[in-house]
Amino acid sequence: MKNHLMRKNQLLGVVFIVGVLGSVYEAYQVHKITSANTALQHGDVLEGDLFPFHQKFADAYQQGKTGNYKHAIQNFGQLLEAPKQHDEALFTPSQTLKSQIHFNIGNQLFRSGLQRLVEADGAIQEQAKFDYLQARAAYEQSLKLDPGNQAAKFNLSLLHGVIPTHIKTVPQDPSGMEISNLPQGLP
Repeated sequence: MKNHLMRKNQLLGVVFIVGVLGSVYEAYQVHKITSANTALQHGDVLEGDLFPFHQKFADAYQQGKTGNYKHAIQNFGQLLEAPKQHDEALFTPSQTLKSQIHFNIGNQLFRSGLQRLVEADGAIQEQAKFDYLQARAAYEQSLKLDPGNQAAKFNLSLLHGVIPTHIKTVPQDPSGMEISNLPQGLP
């Protein structure tokens, strides 16, 4: 009986130690997350590699705020790429977070289009048309991922007010297209 009671005490001691270690680890994680959230709320850039996904998101957002739309769009787009499997800090964004990324891409494209709005003769620039159409696609993708995203609905309605009704498609630059049906080996 005494041996049985001793084993129970040992088992309870191990469970207690594991519980204390787990609590300390969780407190450390909460501290890291809280400090990262505080930095983001103050508009600071995250230091170190503790949260690479969130750091890239914050960097992209800051680039958009400063008017560097092209790089902001590129960085947001990189967040949508599949994470590398060998990455230790593997973070897979949720559908809602992907919706927010598409929403931010749409915002950057919309703002970029507004910046390039009018030619000297009053016509809308081709690049602005392209930006508007891409922004519309980004907002629609955002709504597809999260139909309850009210901000995306609102911005899409604003965009529809800006886009002229005659814009259907944007002609593509043939210099960037690959011609794959040409026979190989011809001079």
